[in-house]
Amino acid sequence: MASVDFNQLFEHFPSIRVGVIGDVMLDTYMWGKVERISPEAPVPVVALQKKETRIGGAGNVALNLASLGAQVSILSVCGKDEDGEQLRRMFADQKIGTEFLLGSEKRITTNKIRVISRNQQMMRLDSEVTADLGYEDENRLLLAIQTYIAQEKPSVVIFEDYNKGVLAENLIRKVIALCQVKGIITTVDPKRKNFFAYREVDIFKPNLKEVREGLNLLDEAVTKESLDAIHASLHERLEHRISFITLSEKGVYYGGGSRSRIIPSHLRNIADVSGAGDTVIAVASLVYAATNDMDLAAETANIAGGLVCEEVGTVAIDKERLLRECKILLTN
Repeated sequence: MASVDFNQLFEHFPSIRVGVIGDVMLDTYMWGKVERISPEAPVPVVALQKKETRIGGAGNVALNLASLGAQVSILSVCGKDEDGEQLRRMFADQKIGTEFLLGSEKRITTNKIRVISRNQQMMRLDSEVTADLGYEDENRLLLAIQTYIAQEKPSVVIFEDYNKGVLAENLIRKVIALCQVKGIITTVDPKRKNFFAYREVDIFKPNLKEVREGLNLLDEAVTKESLDAIHASLHERLEHRISFITLSEKGVYYGGGSRSRIIPSHLRNIADVSGAGDTVIAVASLVYAATNDMDLAAETANIAGGLVCEEVGTVAIDKERLLRECKILLTN
């Protein structure tokens, strides 16, 4: 890894176009103090002091890419509501393209509201529709994706699946086929529902829990041999190129072709793991699109995932900090 010029690599990011397809949402955080129990029911009374909204779901993947300087567009369907308008404004503020973010009267924009006191989550309220897109909305989205690919000619398309209904098997299959024809890299962060719908993608990135559930495996020691066997089982079903599996505090694994490896995590002061998977798929996809080097992509994404875990809540990776850490940890 000593031969990598990280300055040059990071300077290349702004020339890369990336499309993110998946479930967008708002993450709302409400902080307050608890000083008494409600007289109406045995629950704490939270005196709210601060409210903050952040881009969540597939939008957080786009946000991480934008933070690294890439040219990003979000391709999704949200509600025609105030939460949807707020999301559009937040995307625009981060220079994330919203031309292909469609509004629908048949859906509401997902909003996950977290109530926090003394750095502990007291409650979460989810406002959402999780049914699959209807025939009309799915076809509108497919047309938008086809138009995006024809106009923007992206280097990579990322599927970010949160099981909220935007990604269904028919759409997934058609978009992967289109990307193959156009020579566009495809990467995916899957969830259980469509786990085996992502056939023939380039990079398939579940976490260890998701892959064990998908393959109905018992918990066993995390070894290179066991993970190589998991990759082989996944490849038999998916015929994909690379398995990239996050292992929580143990780091990441990748396998594909004749190469596989476990990359241990770096020691961090972990504050919050939420959003780390979004950062990992964003960084890995971008670095792989820039270099076609999965070892470098996995190493860089592993560092990035650890860095965002040092922050509370969903945050995007800091480009300069990631560059500095890569120089320290990945050059001899």
